[in-house]
Amino acid sequence: MQALRVHEPGEPRDVLRPEEIHPPRPGKGEVLVRVRAAPVNFPDALLCREMYQVKPPMPFTPGVELCGDVVEPGEGVTGLAEGDRVIGGAELPAGAFAEYALMSADSAYPAPASLGDDAAAAMFIAYQTGWFALHRRAGLREGETVLVHAAAGGVGSAAIQLAKAAGARVIAVAGGAEKARTASELGADIVVDRRSDDFVPVVKDATDQRGADVVFDPVGGDAFARSTKCVAFEGRIVIIGFASGTIPTPGLNHALIKNYSLLGLHWGLYRQRAPELVTEAHHHLTDLADRGLISPLVSERVDAGSLPDAVQRVAEGSTTGRLVFRPQTGTGEPPHA
Repeated sequence: MQALRVHEPGEPRDVLRPEEIHPPRPGKGEVLVRVRAAPVNFPDALLCREMYQVKPPMPFTPGVELCGDVVEPGEGVTGLAEGDRVIGGAELPAGAFAEYALMSADSAYPAPASLGDDAAAAMFIAYQTGWFALHRRAGLREGETVLVHAAAGGVGSAAIQLAKAAGARVIAVAGGAEKARTASELGADIVVDRRSDDFVPVVKDATDQRGADVVFDPVGGDAFARSTKCVAFEGRIVIIGFASGTIPTPGLNHALIKNYSLLGLHWGLYRQRAPELVTEAHHHLTDLADRGLISPLVSERVDAGSLPDAVQRVAEGSTTGRLVFRPQTGTGEPPHA
């Protein structure tokens, strides 16, 4: 089969290369899947750079989530059968940027019938992250105002749709006119182009100086610092990541004085410590998809030849919506075929 693998750390466009290798074999509790679609995520770039918290042995295949068909259940797997269409996380080092990948059976969920392969694949990590951030961590209530940073990206676009589905008002911050238009099309009530406008006075004006009830922040850096200036009394800032490259060092006296909360979200820990909550969220998200309230924005489909550049562009923050890898099948057969 063809897989894109990393042999040494570096920039994705330099180190991610296609190879012909044997398909992996499922171990105990794993399933082998034929990859239908695999979205590009920021962690894929961090994996290439060896900067992610998970460091698989080299050489490895990145690709942390997918939509695919079960080909071969491993030992002890129940509830999954050959041909089942599933979404979920890939088991590194046999990631999703290949014709075949491995998944833990516990991390494979039925793909929503209402979504095609690309959108279904893109629903897993981003929408799970958005769901846990808004509902479990922030306790979002109908009628509240949510400030969403990086609103045209993967998790930001999910947060817009999920917040609107919950009956909230959304103020979206995006970088550039094209991304601002995308955020508006996704349903944001107010959109701020951070390259030309300051979101702080916009938030204050839109809330009669009260501020945003919830801040969804996957950016960090200056986005976080300025969000503390427009968060509401008893507001909640959910810290999801640091795409800016700068990890804030907040003055906790400010949180004390303004009575707001700083909430961390490492969604991957829920998969380890409370997987039943991930399953519950999957059911909620599937229902929202079936009702047409959420639908991942897939802006580009890429093949093996263009995938390294796609991962690089996601790392640089120059993309809008989700980029999805579609493998060219037929160059390799599963082990039992």
